[in-house]
Amino acid sequence: MKKIILIGGGGHCKSVIDVIEQDGRYKIMGIVDKPKLLGTKVLGYPVIGCDLDLHLLVKKFRYALITVGQIKTALKRVKLFNLANKIGFTLASVVSPRAYVSKHSKIGKGTIVMHNAIINANSFIGDNCIINTKVLVEHDCSISNHCHISTNATINGGNQIGANSFVSSNVATRQYIKIPKNSFVKKSGLTKQSVILKKQK
Repeated sequence: MKKIILIGGGGHCKSVIDVIEQDGRYKIMGIVDKPKLLGTKVLGYPVIGCDLDLHLLVKKFRYALITVGQIKTALKRVKLFNLANKIGFTLASVVSPRAYVSKHSKIGKGTIVMHNAIINANSFIGDNCIINTKVLVEHDCSISNHCHISTNATINGGNQIGANSFVSSNVATRQYIKIPKNSFVKKSGLTKQSVILKKQK
């Protein structure tokens, strides 16, 4: 098993731990979080350092994954991803054994595909994305870097989602639409087809 550290120890990290344990390809060596949390544990895994320690940890561990969540903005995940990449970590891509990813699709580095998600043929998922539990990404979609597609969202065929965007739980997009970068997409009205596009600050 490949040794990996997780950067960020909150709620999203707990969900990621469960996926990694079931995937079985990586052994979690510890969590990187705030200095005040050093010595504590997340689901039994120790907090072994903070962001300032990453340049030392890369000498011990090759693989890392950003496990900070993303709702209002992608800035923190982008910053940590770029930092880990610059320092020299290999950003792991993790797919739950309970997910389905078409062999005709591609997943970028540092992306996690969580339980019961489906990514259909000829779709592209960029780097450092969260494809959350029960997400459906249909055929011919392009989801750019640093996006979070939240639980039970449906991204219908041919969608193009710009970088750093967040798609809220239970949203269902129409086919062949373009969502600009830095967007916040949430359900509106009485039908799942209705969405609001809001540029993030």
